Amino acid sequence: MDIRNVEPTKLVNELANELEKIDVIKYPYKIPIKSGVCCERPFQQKNFWYLRCAAIMRQLYLKGPLGVSRLRTYFGKRKRRGHAPAKSMKAGGKFIRTMLQQLESAGLVKYVERPKKGRVLTPQGVSLIHKVAKRLAKGA
Repeated sequence: MDIRNVEPTKLVNELANELEKIDVIKYPYKIPIKSGVCCERPFQQKNFWYLRCAAIMRQLYLKGPLGVSRLRTYFGKRKRRGHAPAKSMKAGGKFIRTMLQQLESAGLVKYVERPKKGRVLTPQGVSLIHKVAKRLAKGA
């Protein structure tokens, strides 16, 4: 089952619902915090932590191994600077690093040194993504 055949938004939403059932993965802060200098406001969704974790898992499946810096680039946005032209900015690294650490402690992601340094999905993480993708493909 290839996850490229499933619509990414639906896959991320369903995967986020599966990640909410894992008690290791949870929002570690008491107040809403912006996810980087490129953002003007904190997240408005209630389950944004799980949505971002699911999006990270999808990126690791498609392009892994990936490090925090590459993921910061992927999740970055355009920063508006008033009269000056807008610039592309990276997302905050603390959020992404914490999410990767939580996914590691859940057994869905692991760190590898070779052939490239970064994090990849474990067989358990791949099977979770395949299970969700198969369920979505069957329902469509």
